[in-house]
Parts: sequence; C-alpha cells; structure tokens
Amino acid sequence: MTRVIHDSGDDMHKEALDLVSSDVNFPKGRFPDYRIGPNNQIIDPEETHEAVPLKEIVAKETAQLLEQHKRLSVRDLKEKFEKGLSGASKLSEEAKRREAASLDRQVLLKKLRDVLDTLKGRVAGRNRDDAEEAISLVEALAVQLTQREGELIYEKAEVKKLANFLKQATEDARKVAEEERALALAEIEKARAAIEKVEKALHVHDSASSSREKEEIEELRKEVREARRIKMLHQPSKVMDMEFELQALRTLISEKTQLCNQLKKELAMIKRLEEDSSDLFELEGSNTLGSQFCIVPRVDGAPNIANCPIQWYRVISGGTRELISGATKFTYAPEPFDVGRLLQAEILLNADRIVVQTDGPIDNAAGLQRYADSLMKRTDIEFNVVVTQMNGKDYSSNSVHVFHIGKLRIKLRKGWSTKARESYSTMMKLCGSRGGGNAAARAVFWQARKGLSYTLAFETDRDRNAAIMIARKFASNCNIALAGPGDQGT
Repeated sequence: MTRVIHDSGDDMHKEALDLVSSDVNFPKGRFPDYRIGPNNQIIDPEETHEAVPLKEIVAKETAQLLEQHKRLSVRDLKEKFEKGLSGASKLSEEAKRREAASLDRQVLLKKLRDVLDTLKGRVAGRNRDDAEEAISLVEALAVQLTQREGELIYEKAEVKKLANFLKQATEDARKVAEEERALALAEIEKARAAIEKVEKALHVHDSASSSREKEEIEELRKEVREARRIKMLHQPSKVMDMEFELQALRTLISEKTQLCNQLKKELAMIKRLEEDSSDLFELEGSNTLGSQFCIVPRVDGAPNIANCPIQWYRVISGGTRELISGATKFTYAPEPFDVGRLLQAEILLNADRIVVQTDGPIDNAAGLQRYADSLMKRTDIEFNVVVTQMNGKDYSSNSVHVFHIGKLRIKLRKGWSTKARESYSTMMKLCGSRGGGNAAARAVFWQARKGLSYTLAFETDRDRNAAIMIARKFASNCNIALAGPGDQGT
C-alpha cells in the first residue's frame, strides 16, 4: 500500500499514530500486503495457501459416514458417530476462533479508516488522492470481510446441524446397542434356565435310578438271607461243622500240592542247570525280520555277563556257522541277509562257552517284498534318514538327510548339499547296524568308500530293510556283491 504521509513532518505522523486505539492487536509491525485480483477483489497472500474449506470437509465426512452406514455393526457405528461428534466439536471451536479473528479484523479496519479520514482532511494534492485510494481499498476489504463473515456464519450453522445430527445418531446407536445387549442378556438367561432344567432332570433321573438299584440289591440280600435260613433249618449243625472242616482241609491240601509242585520244578531246573549251563540264558525276540533279539537270563540266579565277550553267528545250511562281524553286543537286529537262517550268540563265561540260538529260521516280514518291488518301479528311490555316526564317531547334528538309492550309485545329501555319492564297487559295504542299541532295527551301516562310513537311522524298520534289499539288487545288476564287513556275498 502507498504511504499517505510522505513529508508532512514528525508531529503530524505522531498525531496520526496516537488516534489508533491501543486495544487493537496488530499481528505484525506493518500493514498487510493486499493486492487487487479479478473483479476488484482484495486478495490476501497469506490466505492463498489455506486448507480445504470447512464446508467441503463436512460434506466429505458426511458422504463417507452415509456410505459406511450399511456395512458397520452397531458398536462400530456408535464409535464412528462419537468420533464424528468430537470432530464436529473441534470444527465448531475452529469456527469460533475464526469468528473472533474476523471481529478483530473488522475493528482494525474501522480504526484504519478513521485514521485515513483524519489524514485526508489534513493533506492536499497527491497525498490526498493516495489517502482516498487507501480509503477505497479499506472499504473494499471491509466488504470482502463481510462476505467472508456471512460464509462463516453459514458454515457455522451447517456444523451445528451436523453436530446435532451426529449427536442424535450417537444416541440412536447407543439405544440400539443397549437393546441388543438386553436381548442378548435375555437369551443368555433363557439358556441358563434351560440348562438348569436339564441338570435338574438328570439329577432326578440319577437319584431315581440309584434308589431303584439300592432297592433291588436289598431285595436280593433278603432273598439270600431267607435261603440261608431255610438251609440251616433243614441241616443239622454237626453236619455243617464237618462240611466246613472238610472244605478247610481240601483248601490246605491244594495249597500244599501247589507248593510241592513248585519245589519239584525248581529242583528239576537246578539239576538241569548243573548238567547244562546253556540253559542259563535265552534269546528274547520274534523270528521275524524287523524285530530285535536280546540275550536275557532265564533264571534269577544266572551270573552277570555284562563284561563277558559276546559274538553273534548266522547258521548256514549244513550247520556251518558264519561270523557276523561287529555284532558283539547283547542285542542284534536281523537284516534281509539273515532270512531263512538260524542266529546264534556265543557267550564266553569264565572258561565255558554258552551258546543260545533262535527257535527257528528268520522269516521275512509280511508285505516287505511287495513294498520293495513297488519302490523299484520308481525313478528316484529316496528315504529320510538321520546320521547317528560318521566314521565310528557320534554325529553332532540330528537334522534329516536324504538317502538316495540309484541303479548305478548311492547318494547321501542334506538339502542341496551332497555329503557322499559313490558308485557300486567292491569297497562299498551296506548292512544292518550291528552296534546294538534300541534303534538297531531301524539303522544301517553304509561304507561309501574306504575311510568314509555312516550309521543311518531310518523312519521305520520296513524302510530300512527295503533299502538294503533294493541296494543289493541294483548292485547285483552291476555284478557287485553288496554285503556287510566280513560277510560273504551271495
């Protein structure tokens, strides 16, 4: 804005400033920089970057609420209305603040116009024209503020309407929620009453059945007492005493007979043990592939063989024994190579050799051959295993590996990493685990090459035996006899 007083002196300038009321709050130390836009509108540069008008915000929020009304539950609708109500209250407060600011601007413009009128009367010439131009600008600014006040009053009315609407909607939502809660509580009370009725009926039924059973038992007792009374009336007391004595004697004789027979059996067993020490122990287990044999004492007085050397043998046709290399524990799990043969365990006790033998040859497991044939039809034959030992030492990791049996080679891998992969050769060995243990029936010993061996535990004994049978079949097709250490290939 052009300054009105250019060179009228310091006294006139101070007098003009003194006419301004002291209660006016100037936000800045200078007059604002207004500019005239199209249609002679006064534009404030600070208001060109204002936010979206309040009316548009209210319309947008109302549209969103109406759009979401159908797909909101009662509780969510109530929360949304409460949030809208709080937002409307905030908007109302903001409108009040804007109204207060507008009133401050009206007071400021009035004071400014009075000052300009005073200056107009005291100046002449070009300065008077500048003062008149400033007065016209102030009047235009006052008109603009009046228009904005009207819009602000309209927006305030709209905010009040929206607040009332949201308040009423919130009250309606609360009423609906309370009605639903009351209905739910009524249903719960009905369900509780029904449950109590059922419990009472069950209790009455149980009490009636128990009382009826008690009555029946009491009637049976009365009948038994009556029968005993009748029997006592028809039999003399001396005969009854003799019968009781005879019954006691029969019971005593039966007990003595049982004791005598038990003593005879123990004497016969002791004599047989003195004649043949091999009867001190026996093999416990089933003669079926997939089981596990264990040497156990036959009598309580058998000596301790914990530190005695033990060696397992398989009996070939003709009575020839073949030593099973590495089988020197109390337990041994048969493998497919033992099918159709007897198994013996030789115990060296002091200077005596005690031999225990299976009752019959080892039988093949039911369905094992059919299972192995079905696996051989596949392109890839893989089994999930866990490495328990590597080169005779315990393996620290218990992670799952994959044991792949191919027609030309055997491979052991973990994920994409290959631990061992060897073709069938005379250096390769594969047999059941001979180190004992509870899982011997599910474990195999695999020597991939000289200096590299693994003990692998399968998921089931059927997988273990099928893997041995399939590997030996593929090795036989390559003219390789795949057996265990020290075994003679078939």
